Amino acid sequence: MNRPLRALALVSAIALSVPAACTAQSPVAANPIAPPPAAAPAAPLVTGLPDFTALVQKVGPAVVSVSAQSAPRRVARGQMPDEGDIPEIFRRFFGPEGMPMPGDPNGPRGPRRGSSLGTGFLISDDGYVLTNHHVVDGADEVSIRLSDRREFTAKVVGSDQATDVALLKIDAKGLPSLRVANASLTRAGQWVIAIGSPFGLEHSVTAGIVSAVGRSTGSGQQYVPFIQTDVAINQGNSGGPLLNTAGEVVGINSQIFSNSGGYMGVSFAIPIDLAMNAAEQLRATGRVSRGQLGVQVQQITADTARGLGLPDSRGALVADVVAGSPAEKAGIERMDVIRAFNGRPVDESSGLPPLVGAVAPGSRAKVSVIRAGKPIELDVVVGELDAPIASAPPAGSGNTAPAAPGRGNALGLVAQDLTAVERQRLGLASGEGVRLARITGDAAGEAGLQPGDVILAVGRNSVGTAAALDRALASVQPDQTVMLLIRRGNGTQFVAVTPDPQAG
Repeated sequence: MNRPLRALALVSAIALSVPAACTAQSPVAANPIAPPPAAAPAAPLVTGLPDFTALVQKVGPAVVSVSAQSAPRRVARGQMPDEGDIPEIFRRFFGPEGMPMPGDPNGPRGPRRGSSLGTGFLISDDGYVLTNHHVVDGADEVSIRLSDRREFTAKVVGSDQATDVALLKIDAKGLPSLRVANASLTRAGQWVIAIGSPFGLEHSVTAGIVSAVGRSTGSGQQYVPFIQTDVAINQGNSGGPLLNTAGEVVGINSQIFSNSGGYMGVSFAIPIDLAMNAAEQLRATGRVSRGQLGVQVQQITADTARGLGLPDSRGALVADVVAGSPAEKAGIERMDVIRAFNGRPVDESSGLPPLVGAVAPGSRAKVSVIRAGKPIELDVVVGELDAPIASAPPAGSGNTAPAAPGRGNALGLVAQDLTAVERQRLGLASGEGVRLARITGDAAGEAGLQPGDVILAVGRNSVGTAAALDRALASVQPDQTVMLLIRRGNGTQFVAVTPDPQAG
């Protein structure tokens, strides 16, 4: 079965041994007795693959398996367990229908305990363990198995959903623990390994590289600048360490992107400095506090950059400022572009929340913004994030008849005045905002505007009536990009529109 490989090697050897004099294009072909050129020295074999064996032997004992049990619940007669309740290893080898169940499958069954399997690692010799919040969330009992097969009941010291970090404690001394890396030194391209219990297979080792840093996954964890890797991570790896080649923890494995539920080459880890900060707060107070500015920001696209007169799309565009917030007190305004926070660059809107959240409430910070094309430095006293920023509820149908629509404008927008009742439902002030009734221009629809949107401002100028909107858009030229501040449902954002030549 190895003949093709040997034949290929033989052909290669023959090809490599043909002297230059035998080639038609060789300059020495006319001199058959000329010696062949001296062979170049062989290059050293470089694999680029580090030997992880010693590293795993050194750090492996500090990696633990975490099992979380929830209260029993009764399964109804004849009801098969949900597929999500069946461990993946059984789904793979048996399938839901082939899952071995005691007794008659159509008969009554007793209460079953829910369980969650994950990974954790020791961060101190006296039994403190880090894992994911989602591994122990809702658990009534958590147990930990060490690499030497000892098992302990763990106490959940604290758990934080926003960072997906949980701190556990077991009653033991003299335990091995892992060193923490300087997370700021983590770079794309460096080798990393993961140790965990995928599908319950304890102390499995996988390796790969860091694909990117500072990633936002859009999963509700806006305060976590994830480390993206191509390390194989599956169910059960959650909460395990991501380690560099020095055996130091750079992150906690937390998420995967997958169409199938299994590994597809895109996994995410929580940076260890963020996790350790959360763990220290959980140990000290049982909760994690974060800084807050009180702004709603959005990503800057090429269209919005053109509308703002920016040379590029870096930064976070301020779409709304919460009344009475630290941002308002510091002088931050709608349509400001935040380019840096405390000296750290903000290249994307998703990069701002982690920077602000990492600052202790009450601390002073500098915010670098661009306003109307000019750079401005503002000082802000960071507030504390204790709840999501309040947003207006979506508008409902009222009993008051709507005001007459406007006549249209250069963007092809036909607006309608809001009633006092509608403004109250939207959380708007008196005379604030106008409802979009219909759209007659293609550009506005292509930009994403929809009937029912509430237009709050044209650029920095607020509008409160259909007539005011028409006046604000009266001088707009066909090649001019206009920034419209709109409210849709619970969100406020700017939309950039370049008018059609025929609109009006």
